[in-house]
Amino acid sequence: MKKRLLAAGLAGAMALSLTACGAKEETAATTAAPAATEAAKEAATEAAPAADDAKVVVFWYDESDVYLGSVRDAMNKEFEALGITPDNQFAANNQSTQIDQINTAIAGGADILVVNQVTSGASDTAEDIIAAAGDIPVLFFNRAIGTDGSDVAVLEANSTIAFIGTDAPAAGHMQGKMIGDYAVANFDAIDLNKDGSISYAMFKGDEANVEAIYRTQYGLEDANAVLEAAGKPALVYFDAANTDCYQVDQGGAWSAAAAKEYMDTNFVSYNEANGNMIELIICNNDGMAEGAIASLQEKGYNTGDGHVVPVFGVDATDNAKALIAEGAMTGTIKQDAQGMAAAVAQSAKAIVDGTAPAEALAGLKDERFSLDAECASKLYVAYAPYTGE
Repeated sequence: MKKRLLAAGLAGAMALSLTACGAKEETAATTAAPAATEAAKEAATEAAPAADDAKVVVFWYDESDVYLGSVRDAMNKEFEALGITPDNQFAANNQSTQIDQINTAIAGGADILVVNQVTSGASDTAEDIIAAAGDIPVLFFNRAIGTDGSDVAVLEANSTIAFIGTDAPAAGHMQGKMIGDYAVANFDAIDLNKDGSISYAMFKGDEANVEAIYRTQYGLEDANAVLEAAGKPALVYFDAANTDCYQVDQGGAWSAAAAKEYMDTNFVSYNEANGNMIELIICNNDGMAEGAIASLQEKGYNTGDGHVVPVFGVDATDNAKALIAEGAMTGTIKQDAQGMAAAVAQSAKAIVDGTAPAEALAGLKDERFSLDAECASKLYVAYAPYTGE
């Protein structure tokens, strides 16, 4: 395995201008690369294990995440079609547990580590994983491995590493526009107490998660931009004492249970009888949207008979689609589970077969996928609005 990986690494080094993040200039090495690159690729392919012998270990941050459950089901099928049986490991949202699992997989001769990192946005954790892996390739997915460009620096420094995820701000921007458009079109119906403004609640999910941070920011900012452009007042957070203007799942699990518990508590003081009812709900994922809707329905809202409090989420899970079809949920942003699964499985297979990670990403031909403009080792799976129409 090491011989194969070193050969693939040589190919990547000889073709650095094609595979490294941010590489701009042609070098003497790239000029002389074609023959050496082809020879290295042939050696890598000859030494690569058969697909059904490949040790592909997939590390999931948690087993309970609904969206990732959909990704996992789809990914297992994708791998099966490629002749691979992945070893799925679950960290129960504990980074130390995941590191132990990774070390065990390395000692057990894993051919590739496919990592859904527990601590989203922690580039130092990603670097620790990469250092432990040595010449074993690491394919990170879904959860960011850095913030403010630190992920690109990590990827630039390691030719055996790649990342597949989503363009984090995109979901927030799409959700914000969806919310703003809906609020403009239905302002008077949403405004239950007729005070001329719409009171909202926001459920963030994991406090430190990069996706949650951007969704929280842009979901509100972009909604308000649409409202203000239409001459309507901005959304107002329901609890003036909460300067964060969101409620976070303290367990970091983005759970329906956390959102329901918050809403049950919110209803004690903030309700229609008191004239300060929460009139719109923004959730960073569909799981929390489900929890908020469960609480609303217990109070007689969003049941298909009577007032509907608009609830927006992200993921387009099957449950969310059903709630939208029933009229209990207003809209969500599709995070393509099938697309994520296909991109990860196909890239992992190519890497195990000896293709350098950046080249494996470039080899994916699907309109759902796009390479980062500045980093050839970073691929995005597209988001899309979903309202059931």
